[in-house]
Amino acid sequence: MASRHLARSIVLQSLFEWDFYQRKFDLVETVKRNIEKFGGNFDESEFTKSLAVGIEKHVENIDKVIQTSAPERPLEQLTIIDRNVLRIGLFELLHGNKKEVPPKVAINEAIELAKSFGGESSGRFINGVLGTVYKEIQNEK
Repeated sequence: MASRHLARSIVLQSLFEWDFYQRKFDLVETVKRNIEKFGGNFDESEFTKSLAVGIEKHVENIDKVIQTSAPERPLEQLTIIDRNVLRIGLFELLHGNKKEVPPKVAINEAIELAKSFGGESSGRFINGVLGTVYKEIQNEK
């Protein structure tokens, strides 16, 4: 598994715990624990932590984007996996370093996470939402 993909998987695991327990504990500490547990000696610890911190910082804005981009599926009705895969993908699309992670890479990585950890239709759903947001971003330029 590529290092950045593993980093996103660790962030997804951490967000899942954070979301499941209604954000009642420190996300960064959970990320650190999960890096030790699942990361081994990989070299993307800083990327992993900065991704989690960025998502936590922008979660309210990201959740609003999810609500407007997928109005037929209210945020609280999304599975925890789909909700948090969208948070990862949207953070990278909206707030991430585009030179470090181009938008199409962010979308592809989110789709792969959804296929690996989500349900049967998760990949298509994630692709639809992120594709819509990406088109809107392109139209604003």
